[in-house]
Amino acid sequence: MIKGSIFICLLWLGGQSRDYITKDYTRPIFDPVPVHKAVKKKIFAHLMPWFETKETNQPVGTWGSHWTMANRDPDSIGADGRRQIASWYYPLTGPYASGDPDLIEYQLLLMKYSGIDGVCIDWPGITPLYDYPLLVRNTEKVISLIGKVGLHYAIVYEDQDINIAYKKGVIKDKIAAAREDMHYLQTHYFTDSNYERFEGRPLLLDFGPQTFMKENDWSAIFSVFPRPPSFFPLWDHDASAVRNATGTFAWINADNLVSLSRFYTADHSHPFIASAYPGFNAFYAAGGWGGPTFSIDHDSLLTFQKTLDLALQSNAAYIQLPTWNDYGEGTIIEPTREFQFGFLTTLQQNLGVPFGKPELELVERLYRLRKQYSGNAAIQQKLDQAFNAMSALQTTKAEAFMNTIQ
Repeated sequence: MIKGSIFICLLWLGGQSRDYITKDYTRPIFDPVPVHKAVKKKIFAHLMPWFETKETNQPVGTWGSHWTMANRDPDSIGADGRRQIASWYYPLTGPYASGDPDLIEYQLLLMKYSGIDGVCIDWPGITPLYDYPLLVRNTEKVISLIGKVGLHYAIVYEDQDINIAYKKGVIKDKIAAAREDMHYLQTHYFTDSNYERFEGRPLLLDFGPQTFMKENDWSAIFSVFPRPPSFFPLWDHDASAVRNATGTFAWINADNLVSLSRFYTADHSHPFIASAYPGFNAFYAAGGWGGPTFSIDHDSLLTFQKTLDLALQSNAAYIQLPTWNDYGEGTIIEPTREFQFGFLTTLQQNLGVPFGKPELELVERLYRLRKQYSGNAAIQQKLDQAFNAMSALQTTKAEAFMNTIQ
C-alpha cells in the first residue's frame, strides 16, 4: 500500500447530508444483534480510510490523491458512466469519500451480513502531514458507527509515517512522536468497548515496523501504556519488536500461496493472524506513482477462495482480509462493477452465515435511498429506522420501512 500526498487539514464536519457526530438516530427499536457463523475464527477486513471527493478533500474542490494518483481526472466521465479513477476496478457506489456517513453505514452493514466481525483500520498517526489528519478524521467517523452496527475494530499503525515526517522536518524526535501516537490511541480508542482485545489487551497491528527497528525503541514507545497492547507486526518483521511482539500477521507476497503455506506450516511459538485476499493488480505504474509491480491474477473469485481456504484451515484465531478497499493495489473485496457481490457471497458461503446476496442487495438499496433523499429529514428518519432494523438482523422490517418510501 502506498501513501498519497494531499494537504494539512483541520477537522472537517460539513458538507454531508447527515452527521453522526451531532445527530442521534431516532430511538432504536432494535439493538445490534451478532451474526451467527459456523466458523469460530474472527474475521476482520483491512480498511483504507483515505478516499476523498471534491466536497470532503482539503482543499475543497479537489479530488483526493487516492482517486487521482498523478494523472487521473475523476471529473472526466466516460460513455459507460465511469469516472476516470486510479484503479482497474470501479466501486459499485462510484468513487466516494471515506468519511461519508452513508457510505460508512453501507460498508459496515455489508461486512456484518458477510460474516465479518470487524475492521482493521489503516492509521497514520496524528502527525500533521499530507492527508494524515483526514485519515484520522475518517477513522473516527467509522468508529462512531461501529457500535451501532455491532462490529469491533482495531488499528493498523503505519510507523513508516514517522520516518516520512522526520525526513520532511515536521518532527524532530521520532520516539517522542510515536509516543504521542500511542497516547492518542490509549485515550481515544483503546478504552472503547468496541475496540478489539486479544488476551485481555487492545489488539494493535503495525504495517512493519519500518521506522523503529530495535526492541528498545518499542519498549520506549509503549511505556506510555499502563499495560502494553497485544502487538502484532507484519510477518517477517516481528524480530524488530522482539519481546514487545505478541504475534505477527500475514499479508500478500508476490509468490502468493507459497508464502502463505510456508507461514501457516511454520513452527509458531506466538499467535498469528492469517490473510485471505482476492488478488493483486496495482494501478501505480499507470497512475504515475511508484509502488509494487508484481501481480496476482484474481482468476475470477478463485484466488480469494484459495487464500480463504488456507486461512480457514490454519491455526490462526483471526483472519484479516487485505483489503476491503485498496483500489490502488486492486485488492478490493467490497462490491465493484467487475465482481459485484462475489467476494462477499463467497465469504457468506464459507463462513456459514444465514444470509446471501438478497441481504447484501438490501444494504445497497438502503444506501441508494440515503443518497436519493439526501436532505429530506422525514425520509431520513424512516431510513434510520431501517438501519436500526438491519443492525438487529430484522431484514423484513427493514425492507418494510424502505417500502414506505417507494
